[in-house]
Amino acid sequence: MQTENYLIRKASLEKLFSNLIGNGKTIYAPKTKGERTLFEKIQTFGEITEDYIVTTNSVKSVVFPRVEKVFSYHKTKESTEITDASTQIFPEVVLWGTRPCDAAAFIPLTDTFNGDYPDALYNKRWEKVYLLSFSCSKCDDYCFCTSVNGSPGNIAGSDILFTKLSTGDYLAEAITEKGKKLVAENQSLFEAASLEAKEPNLAKVTTYFNQDEIQAKLQNLFENPVWDEKSRACLGCGSCAFVCPVCSCFDIQDEKHGSKGSRLRCWDSCGFGLFTLHTSGHNPRETQGARWRQRILHKFLYMPNKSKVAGCVGCGRCSRSCPADINILETVCSI
Repeated sequence: MQTENYLIRKASLEKLFSNLIGNGKTIYAPKTKGERTLFEKIQTFGEITEDYIVTTNSVKSVVFPRVEKVFSYHKTKESTEITDASTQIFPEVVLWGTRPCDAAAFIPLTDTFNGDYPDALYNKRWEKVYLLSFSCSKCDDYCFCTSVNGSPGNIAGSDILFTKLSTGDYLAEAITEKGKKLVAENQSLFEAASLEAKEPNLAKVTTYFNQDEIQAKLQNLFENPVWDEKSRACLGCGSCAFVCPVCSCFDIQDEKHGSKGSRLRCWDSCGFGLFTLHTSGHNPRETQGARWRQRILHKFLYMPNKSKVAGCVGCGRCSRSCPADINILETVCSI
């Protein structure tokens, strides 16, 4: 798909935000609360935080909520009435300020929810989402997007990618039909693209490993003692999975209240001890080492083999959030 390049000034960017709100779109953007910057629903341009590397949380919950009703039922003497949640109408949502790693994460996430069969709830939400991403002008030691085929200015997954130029204005790259539609609807805000190069305005992220080489190494490491060694500090808390923009494990829970009830889809984690526990009491991943192995192999071997894209985008959220200071980058580099 041919990318269309424009220039948009800071004042016009604020006007674009106002137009999107005025057109009834729900906007999630980075907002600082205390020491954390979180993706939250906002109403005004002034609430947006610009000076951040990545948010503490990811935005996957917009299309894959932490707890989601799959269907509800009402049972009477004559019949059982079932209400399918996938029939509801979802609002148009703009994810404003996603980083290129956040946007790229929706590629494997969407593939997961359309693997064996299309997931109606996910897809109905996803088709209403617009990704307005902003390139990274800075990074830290946790960032490793370039090691998993990403970059601070990667356009993959975004509808429009904005890159701040030395003048304070922005290069706007309209990538998808959704992005080009937004540009067309706000044509007066976009000008002819500047001649200033994009690359000098991007963060310099170190490349620590080659994804293809790691994938090849992992083919023969299933029984390696490295998994027990690396997992000794792991608490099995699931923090890494919950902040990850790609992790998609879930459990199904049924709730009943008299003659009414619901089936719920809830976030889960392969790091939890109960995740693979069978009714018989057998657990094929009974040690934390086996569970840590599953996490690494899933992201860097199984998903690339199946979907041709890693299950990790190098955002570093898991390492930042880990209470035991386990760093996924250090684990992968030591393989």
